Amino acid sequence: MEFRKSALLFVALVFLGASNLLAQEQAEAPKYGWENTILGNLNFSQSSFSNWAQGGENNWAWQLDLNGKFENKQEKYDWTTNAKVSYGRTKVGDQQSKKSADEIRMESVLTWKAGKTVHPYIAFTGETQLTKGYDFSTDPKTVISQFLDPGYFTESIGLGFEPFKDCKTRFGAALKQTVANDFASRYSDDPATTDIEKVRSEVGIESVSDFSRKVSENILFTTKLELFSDLSTFEEVDVRWDNVFSAKVSKYIGVSFNFKLLYDRDISLSRQIKQVLGVGLSYTFL
Repeated sequence: MEFRKSALLFVALVFLGASNLLAQEQAEAPKYGWENTILGNLNFSQSSFSNWAQGGENNWAWQLDLNGKFENKQEKYDWTTNAKVSYGRTKVGDQQSKKSADEIRMESVLTWKAGKTVHPYIAFTGETQLTKGYDFSTDPKTVISQFLDPGYFTESIGLGFEPFKDCKTRFGAALKQTVANDFASRYSDDPATTDIEKVRSEVGIESVSDFSRKVSENILFTTKLELFSDLSTFEEVDVRWDNVFSAKVSKYIGVSFNFKLLYDRDISLSRQIKQVLGVGLSYTFL
């Protein structure tokens, strides 16, 4: 009888331990499938003056940003697509309104989980603008860009890894195309030839690093550094560095600061810098 009791107790303990272990494994099992997020931000500012002793000009500005992330996580691979649409305008005094932001950008990366730290990948990136861009230094103003004129596209293949928490880096061979039509002489032409090329293709290497971390409960810092070189000279490394501080003041009110640095000798011999401080409405659609 004592033996039976001991055996039943042993079986019960084994069953209980196995049940707890199975529950832990199920709780820790990774979730596969799609995870989609679309975030919209609308910032607006306006100032009006009437008989103001200190002077000033009436002005207004607005900017709309839509950011989407679509991620398909599977056991053997991850497929992540990031998309961004940004557009804004500003007006000062009697001057005509001018756009202050205009960007369409998409990045899609397919990663195979071949190991614990290093993962092969293929990636595609495309970038252009929504509406016409003007040079206001001429009279009348001159159109210098428009939708897909220029357009920038990059295809790459290589290895990705995570050097530390919240940081992802990939490095590999890349093909880069700059396409243009009406403004080919400004963006895609090779001055060494007599013809005007509407497509400029470059073969080289790329490095892309993403870092994102919560500074506090309501403040998020993200940075993305993209480098491309056709290996001709060290000075001709294309640089795109995008930094964003975003803070959630309330459920629908957000504050953001964006600092962006661009360097591409094919477009300008000097680095390009843009910074935007925005306060406005923020809404998550998905």
